[in-house]
Order: sequence, then structure tokens, then C-alpha cells
Amino acid sequence: MSLTDKAMTRIREMIQSGDLPPGSKLPPEQQLASELGVGRNIMREAVRALEAARVLEVRRGNGTFVTSLEPRVLLEGISGAVELLRGDTMLELTEVRRLFETAATGLAATRITPQQLADVKGHLEAMRAAADDVELLNQHDAAFHRAVVAATGNETLSTVLEGISSRTLRARVWRGLVDADAAGRTLREHEAIYVALAAGDAIQAQAAALMHITTTETWLRAHLQEDPDALDGA
Repeated sequence: MSLTDKAMTRIREMIQSGDLPPGSKLPPEQQLASELGVGRNIMREAVRALEAARVLEVRRGNGTFVTSLEPRVLLEGISGAVELLRGDTMLELTEVRRLFETAATGLAATRITPQQLADVKGHLEAMRAAADDVELLNQHDAAFHRAVVAATGNETLSTVLEGISSRTLRARVWRGLVDADAAGRTLREHEAIYVALAAGDAIQAQAAALMHITTTETWLRAHLQEDPDALDGA
């Protein structure tokens, strides 16, 4: 383990122990370097790495602070990594989404509030009105699923699923469905999810979500079989 890694580990330990709680300000550079047992240059490298990981936040002129450490902050970088995935790795991503989002939709059915259900319905109606406008379909499709998962009340789950939902892949799938005149079927799958949520039926909601995500997975597999590089640069 390098000195920088050791310094990072020590800072994390200070955070985990409560010596540096969320939102707290780190000691001055010289003091922190002394506490870490490293030079100031090594300490600065450790701080920069933890800043990139959203653990620390450098406020110019004010010092360095521990972030809120909330899931939406710490897991923010997932989406950037997801957009770089290619080929068969996209299939793995879709499998992860199938596992997580199916369970999340079932959980949402047991927790969704009337206002949250109204939000889901609003995005569903917007998708119906979008017809063959791929950009609008993509936008409200993402918002529909975001609203469903938000109804679980689980911020970690919401952040992870938001992160693994590739915007470029979603747009490519919608374009393919519209071109194949299959958008209507996909809208009906969204309607089935809404109906299950409105009924508060977790099993039905899971089944509807599974059917919908399987449509995306089937489309993706077919296109990768035709051309393994079809989604590169999507």
C-alpha cells in the first residue's frame, strides 16, 4: 500500500469513527499531515483522491470538508462509468437492472403515496402523447422509472438504479422500438406497471416490471448478435 493509500485509509477511519462527521471541516494542512504521519504533498494527494470519490469537498478559501456522505453524493460517479460500457457488458448491466428494478417496483407498490402515483401516471400520459418522438419518449420513460423507484423511499436503491440506467442505451432502444413499430407494446408494459402500483399489488408489479425489462434485454441481445459493435459509441 502506497503512502497516499495509507493516508486515504486513515482519513476514512477518522470519518467512520466519528472524529470527522459528515459536514465537518478537516484540520489545517500541517496538522492533518502530522496526524496522518505523512508529508503535506502526500496528504494533498490523498485529499484530491477522496475529493474525486465525493468523500471530501474542497471549498476554495474555506478549507476542506467531509461531504454529506449521502448515497446520492457517494454513488454519483456510477452513471459516468456506465456510459463507457460496451458490447456484452451492456447485457450484464441489463441483468443487474432486471434484478434490482423488479424488486424495487414490487416494493414501490407497497409504499407508493397518492401523490407519487399521480406523478407516475403523469409521465405515463406524457409518453402516450409523445407518439413517435424518441426524445420525449426517452425523457418521460426515464422519469417514469425514476418516480417508481423513488416511491420505495430507499435513497441508496434509487441512486444505484439511476446510475445504472444508461441514457444513451435507453435512447437507442426507444429509437429501435419506434422504428420497429413496437413502441405501443412497450407503452402497454408501462401501463401494466402503473395498474399494479395503483392496486398496491407487489407481485403483479414485479411481474410487470420483469416483463418490461425483458423487452429491453431481448432487443439488446438481438442487436448484439447482429452486430457485436452495434452499441459502441451509443
